[in-house]
Amino acid sequence: MKKIKVEYNGKFPILCGGQLTLTIENIVWKFPILCLESGGECIRNKNKTEKVTHGKWTIKKYPKNFPEKLKQCAEDAVNSNIRFGCCGGCI
Repeated sequence: MKKIKVEYNGKFPILCGGQLTLTIENIVWKFPILCLESGGECIRNKNKTEKVTHGKWTIKKYPKNFPEKLKQCAEDAVNSNIRFGCCGGCI
């Protein structure tokens, strides 16, 4: 596994809305805003009770020319360094 430095400034109430930057082998990759998708959910049932679950991140948008072979390593690094979403800020 490659050494990846993760920088991310997403925070409550929109944890998924931050700027993700990964440094891999001295190359800095700046990702598009809103590039992460949470594996968690914000659920409101018929009684209007809200429940927030947390889950792993998926990177849904990559910088142009980001190597395909590094995508799984990048996602693993994100999930090891950024607290899982969903923060519930959307509800």
